[in-house]
Amino acid sequence: MDASRAERTVRRFIRPALWALVLLPAPVLVAQLLLDQLGADPIDRLERLTGEWALRFLIASLAVTPLMRLTGWGWLVAQRRFLGLAAFFWALGHLSVYTVLDWFFDWPEILKDVTTHLYITLGMAAFLLMVPLALTSTKAAIRKLGGARWNRLHSLVYLSVIGACLHFLWAVKKDIAEPVLYGGIAAVLLVVRGFQRSASRGVRIAPREG
Repeated sequence: MDASRAERTVRRFIRPALWALVLLPAPVLVAQLLLDQLGADPIDRLERLTGEWALRFLIASLAVTPLMRLTGWGWLVAQRRFLGLAAFFWALGHLSVYTVLDWFFDWPEILKDVTTHLYITLGMAAFLLMVPLALTSTKAAIRKLGGARWNRLHSLVYLSVIGACLHFLWAVKKDIAEPVLYGGIAAVLLVVRGFQRSASRGVRIAPREG
């Protein structure tokens, strides 16, 4: 299969595949909850699983830009926005499990929990950083803000993913293999993104120096 044919195939199937990946875990988790298949502490398990899906999609959104540069497929930028929104809505589900099923809207206790436990503080901060990113994920928002301002605003995703990884790492009590894995992948992607930014700046500056 040549490169152009591979691109057409990926372009044709990627969005349906992403929709399936984003949506299918939700009814599975609901069914597991209703059928009492989430273990001895189902609320805690549901909270963790929704958070993991949010983190997966957030990290996946970071992977799109390096992939775009590697393949030259500029149309992937729409998938980056899609994955970012998927991460936000799964994070919203994670927060909903925490506030509704875990604390039953007990706002004073929720506030106390957020301000007392650093890992909860980091998780809330990571979510709040995602809010402006979700609100400005449309093409209209990009046009209104302008490319440069939009890019600066969406650099908040780096802080959000760092906060989310630390939140996950500190939230687990025993087996840290999974949060360390996610943190390692995120770290690699952040380093790659940093190198790519430096290289692109060098390309822009070089002609002026000549």
